[in-house]
Amino acid sequence: MDKRLLVLLIIMMATNSHAVTLWDAEKIASGLTTPWGLSYVGNNKVIVSEKSGDIGLLDLTNNTYQRIGSSPNVAQYGQGGLLDIAHSPFNPHHIYVTYAKRTPQAIETTLAMAQFDGGSLSHWQELLVTHSGSDGGRHFGSRITFDDQFVYFSVGDRGERDNGQDLSTHAGSILRLRPNGQVPPDNPFVAQKGARGEIWSYGHRNPQGLFFDPRENKLWSVEHGPRGGDEINLIVKGGNYGWPITSHGKEYWGPIDVGESEEKEGIVSPKKVYIPSIAPSSLVVYHANRYPELSGKWLVGALKLTHINVVTLQDGVAVTEQRLMEHLAERIRDIEVLPDGHIIFSTDSGNIYRLIRAN
Repeated sequence: MDKRLLVLLIIMMATNSHAVTLWDAEKIASGLTTPWGLSYVGNNKVIVSEKSGDIGLLDLTNNTYQRIGSSPNVAQYGQGGLLDIAHSPFNPHHIYVTYAKRTPQAIETTLAMAQFDGGSLSHWQELLVTHSGSDGGRHFGSRITFDDQFVYFSVGDRGERDNGQDLSTHAGSILRLRPNGQVPPDNPFVAQKGARGEIWSYGHRNPQGLFFDPRENKLWSVEHGPRGGDEINLIVKGGNYGWPITSHGKEYWGPIDVGESEEKEGIVSPKKVYIPSIAPSSLVVYHANRYPELSGKWLVGALKLTHINVVTLQDGVAVTEQRLMEHLAERIRDIEVLPDGHIIFSTDSGNIYRLIRAN
């Protein structure tokens, strides 16, 4: 080999080896009770939902946290409690929350809206108390996201597998509503007898990540599989995502496949499957300029395997993944991309961090 070419290759290899970004986290809040949801509300502040029912404001200017109220009717039971929170893109004075609510018959995932004046909450209004008929403590979902017209939120199967294929229940579905809670007339099952008109897609197990990507005009979800088989899905109108007919996971009690097969005609296949499970809790697609090495990638919070899972896409399909923040050994609950491109995330131990470069 030509000596000059050899020297050039050595220089290129050295340059590439130093180009790998090392990541760390700066703790900006602590002492919260399972900070389940994060949402930027302007003025360098983030509104936070705690599973206990409390709602607080994190001031990123000085990293101070103040509780400003609580969501009424929250049932903290099992995996349930106050779940996601999201600042409305339609009205800057509104926020949306999801939570578990006890009804006379069951405990149901509920979507509510409140007036937000920058420092307090008032005029609470329940927009939809979903129907599952289950009084168990599992698989409530639930994340909230928006396109330019509608509110979407997810509901788990409530631990009852048959709910996934039952359109007479909201359980195991992603729902689509107008900002005021009304059912859009073009939802896929509005005219179907016995079906819930709010359903946009079904056949889900427990989707705890939901993100509308405005740049690509696509709705993405990530959901828990059983023992193995967590899924990232591209959500389409009326899509059946298979649970429990199809799954890539195993039964908890033995090495037996769940369902009839991994894929089946008429069922939308996942874009990525995690085996073993990472226990995904949240999902965003990063489009900001601050961290170009993350541009266009999925960021998925992992509970069981305690990291941020960074997934590279190619033609809408996952091709590689990277794990960040494993050294924290924290259950990552929610991830929020701020307008300036910074990334913050919350953990079940009660902390909120800012992602930073370590090199």
